[in-house]
Amino acid sequence: MRSRKPARRNPEETAAALLNAAEIEFNARGFHGTDTNRIARRAGYAPQTFYRHYADKTAVFLAVYERWWKAESEAIGAILRVRGRAGLGKVADTMMGFHVKWRGFRRSLRHLSVEDDQVRAARTRARKAQIATSKALLPQSGRSDAEIYASLLVFERLCDAAAEREFADMGLPKKSARDVVVAALQAAYGKGQVF
Repeated sequence: MRSRKPARRNPEETAAALLNAAEIEFNARGFHGTDTNRIARRAGYAPQTFYRHYADKTAVFLAVYERWWKAESEAIGAILRVRGRAGLGKVADTMMGFHVKWRGFRRSLRHLSVEDDQVRAARTRARKAQIATSKALLPQSGRSDAEIYASLLVFERLCDAAAEREFADMGLPKKSARDVVVAALQAAYGKGQVF
């Protein structure tokens, strides 16, 4: 009787499953509320499997963050490449959608950016890439890097406030959050037909 060889797992698939599980855990429990064992179990693996693919919880957090900001940037870029300034309303909807979906993760990101130098450096790299993308997609805006960065901070804070339902807490209609994000985009990148 022949012995069966154990099935080999695809390392890329395992890493992706761990990343997907980490995204869910960080979004639901925050960085400090989860651990690598929970991430591995959610992905369907034994806890020690985690460390074959990621050095630690911060490493997988940074991988989730990179996935998040790149997906948001790609979605916004796709709109602007097709519609330009006329797509700012759709850009607002997209940004707000990402912030709502990722609100738990973003809470941890805000705190870790202050506490952890690796997370702070990753956030800085992401923001620099966002500035470069903004300049490439809307080159005629003529805005400096500092002005674009200030606008990114405004957009980010407004979208986080909408995701956290701060507008509703103030008794403002849901539409008002979108309206102020669109207005901030128009102020930063010029008027145009917005839908």
